Amino acid sequence: MRWNSRAISHVGAVRKNNEDAYLHRPDLGLWVVADGMGGHAAGDVASQTVVECLTDLPANGSLSGMVDAVEDRLLEANRRLLALAVNQHQRTIGSTAVALLARGKHAACLWAGDSRAYRLRGKKVERMTQDHAMVEDLVSSGLMSRDEAVSHPQANRITRAIGAMPGLFVDVEIFALEPGDIYVLCSDGLYKELTDAEIGKTLNGNEQTVDALINLALERRARDNVTAIAVRFIQ
Repeated sequence: MRWNSRAISHVGAVRKNNEDAYLHRPDLGLWVVADGMGGHAAGDVASQTVVECLTDLPANGSLSGMVDAVEDRLLEANRRLLALAVNQHQRTIGSTAVALLARGKHAACLWAGDSRAYRLRGKKVERMTQDHAMVEDLVSSGLMSRDEAVSHPQANRITRAIGAMPGLFVDVEIFALEPGDIYVLCSDGLYKELTDAEIGKTLNGNEQTVDALINLALERRARDNVTAIAVRFIQ
């Protein structure tokens, strides 16, 4: 399986600083989006730390080897951010992260926080990750509808992030690829402006249309930084 990919990050229509960061390494079959935690100190430093820890990741012949390596690097980023927060007398310097790894006919998604991965297969869009967020837990337990979660006052409260806790756990999903699949990694600045259906429709079978996703979010006065990576798999 081969792939084409495109990555874009924009400060948005409201924020002055871009606290998102991304890693675009199609040569390694590795793509990452990190979102510095809003409201905390040094969010841009946090997201850049996540990306820097993964930048020089050595190539490995197996998907499982790459998954282990990415997990190790995310744990290293977690240790660095915890130490930085202590040194700077800050309560938290943290970042969400979502990564996509591809090897042959299989791929893996790893994440912590509420940055997301979506898959467009044919005309069906599917979310590949589950947000580590308070409202997501309430929806999953049946205590709240997804529509109610959008407007909940704690909608931005996440329950897991790189740099937020010593005992970090990274979720991992491994799945088979099909020709024509498009995967989108994004920060919450994108999906808070667009519905899941709009994300799938806008992609229109081409990774280059990730530009249209960003532009649509900006047209809606993107309240947060907006970052997205689209990866299209071909035979």
